[in-house]
Amino acid sequence: MSGSETAPSEASHIRIERAGPVLHLWLNRPEARNAMTRQMQREILALFDSIRDDRSVRVVVIRGAGKTFSAGGDIKNMQAAGSPQAASGGIDELREGNRRGGLMLHTINTAPQVVIAVVEGFALGGGVGLSCVADITIAHARASFALTEVTLGVVPATISPFVVARIGLTQARYLGVTGARLTGEQAGAIGMAQIVAEDDEKLEAELKAAINRILRCAPQAVAETKRLMPRAAGVLEMETIRDLAADAFVRAVRGPEGREGTLAFVEKRKPGWVDVIE
Repeated sequence: MSGSETAPSEASHIRIERAGPVLHLWLNRPEARNAMTRQMQREILALFDSIRDDRSVRVVVIRGAGKTFSAGGDIKNMQAAGSPQAASGGIDELREGNRRGGLMLHTINTAPQVVIAVVEGFALGGGVGLSCVADITIAHARASFALTEVTLGVVPATISPFVVARIGLTQARYLGVTGARLTGEQAGAIGMAQIVAEDDEKLEAELKAAINRILRCAPQAVAETKRLMPRAAGVLEMETIRDLAADAFVRAVRGPEGREGTLAFVEKRKPGWVDVIE
């Protein structure tokens, strides 16, 4: 992959642009606020697998088309997969899709290249998880971060280990059980983002500056540093976590709260448990 190539298929859920040692990966479903699909997961996995041993790619920049990062999982697909009918049969695609999402995050998290996430607009649910596996997250000050899963009756299963690793258990628990929204500035204050930009112009300037800092570093030394640091932090075995997370996610989506929450989202109404004190 060289020059300024783009993903060949118009139906692709990502767009790829190469500028020398920098690979720009665009989440490319702007009409759905770049909600993640199984196809998007597969395409991202395939991309990172293809460059794992390619030291000519030194930086991967992940951002969302249409000036929004990602609204997380595709709720309409989740709602359909949560039906009792979808639970029957052979391979449980809901569980396998969740494990694939965990594998995607783990693959990005362990990529030898430096990964930069540029968060504009919304980073919700899985979008937060994606931002937390980047080595550097640059947030627009007016971006919005939230773990919205509990408001839909489901759980932030796959992304939890990465969010906890990024911001610590105390902050992750608060966000996980409330669904509270953070601005880019607030995300920066708790370490969810390392760099916060006040406007579009400064966002692009910060991205360029970050890329240039990385390109001054030796690529193999960077790869080795990235390999060693998670071990120093005592990161748990991800294969075990993926299974536990996938099981918890499936139970939640197919349980009464998950069915009600995702249906309420599709029907554009409040779920039945909402009882706010005035």
